[in-house]
Amino acid sequence: MTQSKSYNIYEIQNRNVWDKFVTSQPHHTFLHSWAWGEFNEMLGDKVWRFGISTDDELVAAALLIKVHARRGNFLFIPHGPVFHETCNTQYATKIFVERFKEVAEKERVNFIRISPLLKNNEENRKVFGRLGFRPAPIHMHAETTWSLDLTQDESVLFVNMRKTTRNLIRRSVKEDVIIKTGVAENDVEIFYNLYKETVMKHRFTPFSLSYLKNQVKIFSVGDGIRVFTAWYNNEPIASAIVVFYGASAFYHHGASSTKYPKIPAAYLLQWAAIKEAKRRGHKLYNFWGIVPKDNFKHPWAGITLFKKGFGGFQIDYMHAQDLPLSWKYWPNYIFETTRRIRRRL
Repeated sequence: MTQSKSYNIYEIQNRNVWDKFVTSQPHHTFLHSWAWGEFNEMLGDKVWRFGISTDDELVAAALLIKVHARRGNFLFIPHGPVFHETCNTQYATKIFVERFKEVAEKERVNFIRISPLLKNNEENRKVFGRLGFRPAPIHMHAETTWSLDLTQDESVLFVNMRKTTRNLIRRSVKEDVIIKTGVAENDVEIFYNLYKETVMKHRFTPFSLSYLKNQVKIFSVGDGIRVFTAWYNNEPIASAIVVFYGASAFYHHGASSTKYPKIPAAYLLQWAAIKEAKRRGHKLYNFWGIVPKDNFKHPWAGITLFKKGFGGFQIDYMHAQDLPLSWKYWPNYIFETTRRIRRRL
């Protein structure tokens, strides 16, 4: 498609139109779903859903969120914009950014941050560089991801796992670990109690219980989310929140107890989630983020080894990009840079 074609930008008001377009594109995540916008509105953030069309056909979509932060507000596009393969990505991005700047001026924000769901290559980086963007000091969402092809037979999926992973799944079964699923508040509360143990162990900034409850509440409409919990000796010892959207299922949150370290319940838990995703007809199981390279000192090295044990492949998306709009962006840049270094991320 050439730049001479007429591109029209407008706000999309119809949920079906939005989700149908986003999920029909090869690269998409639930972070650009209609429900994610609703979730952020529930948190008190302003949300805009922009679309670009040509010849009355939608060719691009961008979810824009005004994020309230202690060091200054900013506009954020999570895992987007999403483009149709026929779309001129550079031209459409320029149109989006022009509209984002208009919103930014009205909302008095300090910068615009985009986490593009575009492959990490020189061509895509130049698209943003030409528009004045610079690499963000931190990542916002998963950029190096690990996914499993669910179009294979279940027996093939199991055989293709790392031998250790297969053995630990079998061991969990022999130990009478039971997997239960649900979306009730009690399911989230059980997850959260395990989550607090995980936070203490790995020392990361946790989400609140209300945040997790609201997320499950929003995505449970249409059965788009499940809380998987592994039980041993009538006690919950591992849990995961999995989102189902479009062609993929996403392992979004995980937690486990330290009480029974020799019971590998998390492996059986993931296998149950994978089988459920396959049963629903999803083509991919997205394990979310992993360590970009084999860095055994990285805080996520252990979880990366765990995820890769189920088989799959890696996709590298572009790093988050920032467009500074005020001098107030730079104190935030320094703070986020310092925090990233301290956390060895």
